[in-house]
Amino acid sequence: MERHRVLTLNALNQYRKLSELGIEKFKRQGIWRKNDPYVCGLSSDSNDVRPGYIFFAINGHIGHGANFAIDAIDRGAVLIVTDGEGARIISRANDKIPVMIVLNTRKNLAEFATNWYDGQPKNQIAVTGTNGKTSVCHFTQQLWQMLGFRSTSIGTLGVMGSLEFELKNTTPDPIVLHQILRNLVMNDIDYVSMEASSHGLEQFRLDGVSFKAAAFTNLSRDHLDYHLDEDDYLASKCLLFDRVLSPGNIVVLNLDDPCAQLVKLVSENNGHKVITVGVHDSANLKICDQRYDSDGQTLKISYQGFSQIVRIPLIGNFQATNVLISAALVIALGASYKKVFDLLPSLQPVPGRMEFVGTKQVSAKIFVDYAHTPDALFGALRALRYHTIGRLLLVFGAGGERDIGKRPLMGKIAFKHADKIFITDDNPRNEDPEKIRKEILQDCPSALEIPDRAEAILTAIDRMQEGDILLIAGKGHETGQIIGDDTLPFNDKEFVSMSLGALQGSKV
Repeated sequence: MERHRVLTLNALNQYRKLSELGIEKFKRQGIWRKNDPYVCGLSSDSNDVRPGYIFFAINGHIGHGANFAIDAIDRGAVLIVTDGEGARIISRANDKIPVMIVLNTRKNLAEFATNWYDGQPKNQIAVTGTNGKTSVCHFTQQLWQMLGFRSTSIGTLGVMGSLEFELKNTTPDPIVLHQILRNLVMNDIDYVSMEASSHGLEQFRLDGVSFKAAAFTNLSRDHLDYHLDEDDYLASKCLLFDRVLSPGNIVVLNLDDPCAQLVKLVSENNGHKVITVGVHDSANLKICDQRYDSDGQTLKISYQGFSQIVRIPLIGNFQATNVLISAALVIALGASYKKVFDLLPSLQPVPGRMEFVGTKQVSAKIFVDYAHTPDALFGALRALRYHTIGRLLLVFGAGGERDIGKRPLMGKIAFKHADKIFITDDNPRNEDPEKIRKEILQDCPSALEIPDRAEAILTAIDRMQEGDILLIAGKGHETGQIIGDDTLPFNDKEFVSMSLGALQGSKV
C-alpha cells in the first residue's frame, strides 16, 4: 500500500488571529495582550518554529523548554505559551518577549491543537494497557476494513490501513496527532483505532480527541523508569476512562485482568457503559472453550445468548482475548455481532506480534515477538509451549535506560519457561550492555550470553532440532538497534530469513 506523508503545518495555509483560537477559556496572564497577532502554526520544538508560530515551552524531564524561547523568537515566533517557571526563565533572559502564562502547558497545547485543526473522524476508539494495544488496534482496523469502512490504526507501528505513514511515538504529540486526524478526514476516513500509552495520557496528548469507545487490555510491570510505582502507572492508564473519554460512552475491558474491577469502577463512575470480555463466567463476550493447533486456535464464544465456534489463525491465548476486545469495540460502534464473528477467521497477524517468520527444515518454527516486559515474555513463552513438540528456545535481552527492575524478573521467567536461552543485546542505548546482560543473567544462570544480536539469532537457529520452536523476543517489528545515540539497521525477521538461507546454503 502506498505510504503517505503527514501534512505539514504550513501546508494548511491557515492564518488566524490569536483571539480566534478559543483562548478565552484558558487561565492566562502575561504581556501577550498588548497585541493580537496572526498565527500560522504551532510547535513545542523551537527547531520547528517558523514566522508566525506559537511556541509552547514545556517543562520536560530533561529541561524546561523556556530555555529555547529566545531561539523560537529569533525564528519568528509571535508568542510563547508556558507555565510560571517558564515565564520566570524567559523574563530573566528578555522581559520584552510576549508570553502567555498558563497552569498546564501540555494541556493547553492539546486544546490549541484541537482548535487549530478542524475536524476529526467520526468513529474513534482508544486502547490502553501494558500489552496488546497494538494487536487490538490492528484487529479492530482489520474488522472495520472487512466491513467496508475506510479505517486506520494509529500507534507503535505508525498509521496503518486505508492511509499509512510512520510515527516517532506510540501516542504522537497533540500537534502531530491532530495533523493526522485532519489528514484522515480529508481522505474520507471515518474509523480510527488508536493506542493510548501511559506517557501520552499523562502528558495530555489525547485530550481533545473525540472517542466513542475505549478499551483496557491488561496491566503489568512496565515504564517504572518514568512512573513512580505500579499504582502511579495504573492511575495513568485510568486517565483514558476518567478524563479523556467523554462521560456516557463505551468501555470494553478484559475482565480476566486483576485490575479490571478498578477500571470498571472508574468507568461506571463516569457514566460509561461497560462491556466485559474474557473467560470469566460473568464476561459479556465470553471465551467458553479454547483449543490449539499447529498454527492457530479454535474458540467457542458466546454473546447475548448466542454461541459460535470460530478458528483464528493466531498463536497465543492472549491473542484470543485481544481479538474479542476488538470484536467488542466494533460491535459497540454499531456492527452486527454475527457479521463480526464471521470475519474473525480472516484476521491477519500483526507485524512483530507473535509473528511466524520461518521454518528450519520441516518442523522447527521461528517466531518474532515484541515482548519486552515480564508479563509479555511469560505470556509469549506459555503460548508457544502449547505448540512445542521438542524444545522451546529463546533469544532476548532488555532495553537500556529503561526500568532496570524488570531485567532479573525476565531472566527468572526465561529460566523457568524456556529450555534453551540466549541472552543478547536489545537496544542498549547509552547504558553499558554488559551490565544489562548481567542483570538478566543473575536469575538465569544457565543461559548462553552472546552480546551480538545477529550472532545470537544465528546460533539459536543453528542449534534448533526437529520439533523445536524458537522465540526471538523484545524488538518485534523494529527495523533498527539503538546503540549509544545511533540507530543501526537491524530487523529480527529479516535476519532470520538471511540466517535460514545461509545455514541451508552451507549444507548444500
